[in-house]
Parts: sequence; C-alpha cells; structure tokens
Amino acid sequence: MTPAVVLVGPPGAGKSTVGRLLAERLGGTFRDTDADVVAMAGKPIADIFYDEGEEHFRQLERTAVDAAVADHSGVLALGGGAVVSAPNRERLAGLPVVFLDLPLADAVKRVGLDAPRPLLTINPRQQWRALMEERRPLYTEVARAVVSTEGRTPEQVAQAVLESLEFEQA
Repeated sequence: MTPAVVLVGPPGAGKSTVGRLLAERLGGTFRDTDADVVAMAGKPIADIFYDEGEEHFRQLERTAVDAAVADHSGVLALGGGAVVSAPNRERLAGLPVVFLDLPLADAVKRVGLDAPRPLLTINPRQQWRALMEERRPLYTEVARAVVSTEGRTPEQVAQAVLESLEFEQA
C-alpha cells in the first residue's frame, strides 16, 4: 500500500487544504504527518521545538513519515521540512509526489507574522527565503511534478495536481 498522492512544499503552500480537496475528489482519506507528530508527542509542534529542540521533532517526523508511507493509501501531506531528512527523501522515491510551489509574497500573506511556525518566528520573510534556498532543490528532487499555487484557488491547485499526475477524472 502506498499513498495515492504525496504533497510536499514550504509552510503556507496549502498542503493540508489542497490535500483534503484531493482526498475528496479521489474518494480517499487525507493524512498529515504534522498532525501525526502532534498526536505522538501530545503537544503542538511549536512546543516540541521549544521544549525538546528541532532534532527531536525531526526524529518524530521521520517516524511519522515512515508510518504514513507504509500504511496510508489516500492523500498524504508532509510537513514543510520533512524533505530535509535523507531517509524521508529515500522513502519518497518512486511515489507520486507533488511539490506545491508558491512565491514569497504569497507565503508571507499565508503564513503571517503570528502563525505558530517555529522556524519562521524571527524575520519571517528572511527565514522563509533561507528555508526555500535550502529546501527547493530537495522538494524538486523528490517530486514527480511541480505545481505552482500562484494566482490559483485551492480547487484549481487540486485540479492541477490531478492533471500533473494524469489521474482520470470520474
């Protein structure tokens, strides 16, 4: 069993929103590894970062990705930094992975200054830009397709994902 679609991308790309739409259109279920990590830890991601540190969070995330890729046949959204882990990237090899790409201006609007995103708490624009410089090559490495979210509604992005993976529409 493998996921029908795996969504990767930076914070604010719309992975959860688009993922739920895709699951509905495909008649499957939606799973988010960030939600799995929160359930495992029993606390929000920001608290994991602050209490135990990023490395502890990444260990939980690797466990969540392993379990989700092995057990989930619907639409799967990975946390924005999941691709930083080499084992996670290896786990995604051969899967229908789509990178949801968005421009900085849209990311700033979507992520906002008060959102609980631990890696973006100080100077969000600069941090987001730095994260994307590091992660863009990793997102493209694991992706079978890249879908831009720029100027598109979540419904339009979901349709573009389906088209990029050549899903038959009912």
